[in-house]
Amino acid sequence: MLEHHLKEIANVDIFKKGRNNALFVGRPFYLDYDKAQILISDAWKNEVKGIPQGTFLLAFYDGEENVQEAVLLRALTPSKLPTDNDVVSSMIEYYKDGSDISGLAGSKDKSKLDDLTRYEFSFSGLECRVLGSFYKIEETVLEDGDQKTKELVEFGADLENFYSANNYSVYKATDEVLHQIVNQRDGDVIAGNENEFKIGHVRYSSSRRFQVKQRNVDVFISPGDFIGKRTALFGMTRTGKSNTVKKIIEATAEISKKAPSTSFIKTTELIEPFTDSGAPEFPVGQIIFDVNGEYANPNLQDKGTAIFELYSSDVTRYSVLDKPGFKVMKVNFYKEIENGFELIKSYFDANRVTGDYVNNFAAVDLSEPEDNSPFGSAMTRYDRVKAAYLCCLHKAGFPLPNSFNIKFKGNKEINDGIDPSKGITPQQATSWFERIWKIYKEDNFFSKYEKDKGHEWADDDLKSLIIFLTGFKQPGEKNSVSGYKKLRVKELHDLHTNVVDKSFEEEIPDLLRKGKIVIVDLSQGSPVVQKLFSERICKAIFNNSMARFVENTPNNFIQFYFEEAHNLFPKKDEKDLTDVYNRLAKEGAKLHLGMVYATQEVSSISSNILKNTQNWFIAHLNNDDEMKELKKYYDFSDFTSSLLKFSSGNDKGFVRMKTYTNPFVVPVQIDRFLANKGM
Repeated sequence: MLEHHLKEIANVDIFKKGRNNALFVGRPFYLDYDKAQILISDAWKNEVKGIPQGTFLLAFYDGEENVQEAVLLRALTPSKLPTDNDVVSSMIEYYKDGSDISGLAGSKDKSKLDDLTRYEFSFSGLECRVLGSFYKIEETVLEDGDQKTKELVEFGADLENFYSANNYSVYKATDEVLHQIVNQRDGDVIAGNENEFKIGHVRYSSSRRFQVKQRNVDVFISPGDFIGKRTALFGMTRTGKSNTVKKIIEATAEISKKAPSTSFIKTTELIEPFTDSGAPEFPVGQIIFDVNGEYANPNLQDKGTAIFELYSSDVTRYSVLDKPGFKVMKVNFYKEIENGFELIKSYFDANRVTGDYVNNFAAVDLSEPEDNSPFGSAMTRYDRVKAAYLCCLHKAGFPLPNSFNIKFKGNKEINDGIDPSKGITPQQATSWFERIWKIYKEDNFFSKYEKDKGHEWADDDLKSLIIFLTGFKQPGEKNSVSGYKKLRVKELHDLHTNVVDKSFEEEIPDLLRKGKIVIVDLSQGSPVVQKLFSERICKAIFNNSMARFVENTPNNFIQFYFEEAHNLFPKKDEKDLTDVYNRLAKEGAKLHLGMVYATQEVSSISSNILKNTQNWFIAHLNNDDEMKELKKYYDFSDFTSSLLKFSSGNDKGFVRMKTYTNPFVVPVQIDRFLANKGM
């Protein structure tokens, strides 16, 4: 039934339905490629139930019958008429005389003005933006073996030509005509079909005296506009950003269910990302970085609208704390050597923990050598480096796994009764390295070793770790440095667990490949922890996708969602384009990685990310600096004045939306997301 109704709307002839005398608003007196100025009257405005800022209007060409063209306009601001000075002078004279100049709608009964004056006073000008034009073309198609000529209506986002302004008449777009304007699609695609999703309805203004009496015109989105693309949501707190994100997640989850394929194979053939019906070829994975905990947990403020409630069977939740229903998102630093070390280095970098010996520690290579023969010199050196690193963790107070021993090859001349090759306790290993460093310059073994082998017994990596472990930059020094104490911080200890078997960095990509939803609850982590985990997870997914791309294994779409993105993303003036978020924005498309990010300020986001963003949802912004940034993109300059105005209770979810397939911005009231559909 709904599909039939949508087909009827799609088949409406915009040139017949749009040219409705009851919706006539005026005539242009100026027209060029970018703007139009229209003569309107109070009576006409009242008849069409008002012309709020942003209203879509259609200027139909009346000059010749064979020219089928309608210029799409957006109402912007009042425009001055050539006769305005005379009208103002006349009004002032009436005011001075104390005359009644009422009758704003042109009512003769309510005005004491003469007919001519009342008529002159009722006219004003309206400036409009030219958004493009609808036009008819003829196309030859093959039907039942016969060639037939079919008339099609197309839209172009500019003017190929324009005629004298007096040859046009302007009408307000409503109902089915407005539905076609705000839901434009290529070819025979019907807006609102089974693979599209209703996001809200057209809304022009905060004031709704006329709008509440009119039928809502639904606005639909195609998940294809968002999947694999970059989407931005900007607006002050409590303006509906999170609600909009939830609607996008819901739309993506629903279309993901229609994916026909679930298995990935290596292939040299091109696999289209979407089927002919518009569904993705493979299930779409979604990962949400939940800074405030509103997606992962029920919250009273939004009446139970957590995503996990709607898709509980497909959602896996992670947290930095141990709590029921969540997987703990920690690393066993003793077993996941490289992952734990990367977290330490990220912490040092984020907190600017520097110094020569700290930098040398962070530069140590803890990756296992390719020549991993247990008796090879490379493996022997690696085992010692790894052992010294584990001793640093132990001395810094990281809890040990049960029955944990450290094993590496020493030398009988310096072992002093402890043979580390048989496995020793972390405390024994720590004492072993501390003793070695004390005698490193004095014991003949080390000088003889260097003379015989041509290199020192301890390479640069091992020295850096022993310095960090002992706190002495040189053997036998009396002045110490902080060393391992740099690791005695709560943020790092909160990242460690001694019970996890499989790293979340391996587990999360596996879940996303199956089309599952992963929610990373960062609400109880410090800003440093939030940044560390989000960056590590993003890198793991990006690297996983790149590896599959290189191996000719298809990538399913994976969508990233970032709340409070300004806490995670690089700043506007950041020059490092190798940052994982910049790479997601610039390279994510070929890897089928999409991202949706929400924050309060346009100016807080790197310009490299903004320039690669295709979808925009803009709610209330409260200062001119943000407007200057916003005006750089698409046609948002048409809305800068209205975006500064906000009625807190009435305007939640009122956004200006620009999607990938729609050539211009549409003002929309976003529907409320309800996890419980019966609410």
